[in-house]
Amino acid sequence: MALPKMEQGMPRVTEDEVAKAVEDVLKGRPSGRATIKELVAEIPNHLKLSAEDLKQSGTRQNEAVWEQQVRNITSHKASPGNAIYEGRLIAIQGGLALPCKEDVA
Repeated sequence: MALPKMEQGMPRVTEDEVAKAVEDVLKGRPSGRATIKELVAEIPNHLKLSAEDLKQSGTRQNEAVWEQQVRNITSHKASPGNAIYEGRLIAIQGGLALPCKEDVA
């Protein structure tokens, strides 16, 4: 697996920036769906991650801070401003997807 792009002195990415990267990844997939594992593998190709982003999560072993933000999209789905709350993404078992017309109707 390729190492993520890393930028020194950059601020951490926000949950919204991670969500937008998720949307970009999903728009490139015919199904518009991906597992969290697939998203974690692909997102570094869509975001510049800082040294702070790549640090070990304080609450999740073997996971970088930015990876926790991918999972937080689902965890924070009831919060205004969240991509799921705003209707930009939907939670599926084990991952995330773009809403399709049937989901919005």
